[in-house]
Amino acid sequence: MSQNDYTPLGIHQKLQKFENETVIGVPSTNADGKLFDQTLVGSYVIIPKSYVPTPFDLSEQEWIDTKKMIDTIKNHLDCICSPDGYNLGWNVGRVAGQEVAWAHLHIIPRFKDEPYANKGIRHWLKKTENISPLIKSSEVYS
Repeated sequence: MSQNDYTPLGIHQKLQKFENETVIGVPSTNADGKLFDQTLVGSYVIIPKSYVPTPFDLSEQEWIDTKKMIDTIKNHLDCICSPDGYNLGWNVGRVAGQEVAWAHLHIIPRFKDEPYANKGIRHWLKKTENISPLIKSSEVYS
């Protein structure tokens, strides 16, 4: 594999859609439907084919097929861009960042040379700036 294969363009050219009985796996896009050009390169979302508003509403078969799809996408990404790690995540509800009212699992390849390497999905949530004013004012945490 040449060095150019690991550029955003090289990775984008190798992304593909995957499908099984109840879910699809597609490359992540921005709100305009375009692939991310410099951030989230190689990211995917797994989406149930039937309308399911949150992962809490997935059927048993959708869970099984989601796991199979995770494995398929991971194997594909390992081959095309050899990430050093992965973040997987669901956003459930507007306050948690869910922008589309249809369940979808984010699969994000991570690389050791990223500025935020070693920062997991909870990194920003654990910051003291993220403490709710209600909790800050509670006697329990004083």
